[in-house]
Amino acid sequence: MGEQDTDAQDTTTDPPRDRRRVVVLAGPSGAGKSRLAERLHTRRGWPVFRLDDFYRDGDDPAAPRHPTLGIVDWDHPDSWDAERAVHALRELVDTGRTLLPVYDIATSRATGSHEVTAGPTDLVLAEGIFAAEVVARLEDEGMLHSAWCVHHRPSVTFVRRLLRDLGERRKPPAVLVRRGWRLMREEPGIVQRQTALGAVGSRAAAVERTLLD
Repeated sequence: MGEQDTDAQDTTTDPPRDRRRVVVLAGPSGAGKSRLAERLHTRRGWPVFRLDDFYRDGDDPAAPRHPTLGIVDWDHPDSWDAERAVHALRELVDTGRTLLPVYDIATSRATGSHEVTAGPTDLVLAEGIFAAEVVARLEDEGMLHSAWCVHHRPSVTFVRRLLRDLGERRKPPAVLVRRGWRLMREEPGIVQRQTALGAVGSRAAAVERTLLD
């Protein structure tokens, strides 16, 4: 798949002028979505909406199981609750505030909640590994500003993801290494799926320049 790293690419829609809009930051796990969102938050004050906090609890019967690892398949789109996420995004866009869960990956469950607010002219930064799954819905509802699939070379993503996950003790090291190797092999397909869902493939630095111009 060819790169689409360009500052000139514009995927904006034309929602009502008085409605906040959402920037979708999708991409493989470890690609730099959270770091990009934090930089944009620091420079513009735009609120960060962490879609990964809508993961299902580990004992949720709707959570898909991985066929070989014997645990919840956290890389399958059904492992998070898209309906709840979109509902909360809609509430934030329409009212300027919403209550979001706080998900603890190490224990595989939500452990609390926190309020996120948005000013009248803010862009809402919705980031997560399944973010591309809601691009079409946000566009249909007039909430979408732009959608991006942030990615890097698979080997770089592998190292960044493993260091992060080990540092945060997200899962046992053996599980993290096996998952990391699998995701590295699958990364081209992950990027291809997310761009097919409407996200523009790009490096994080190019997305940042485009949004801040």
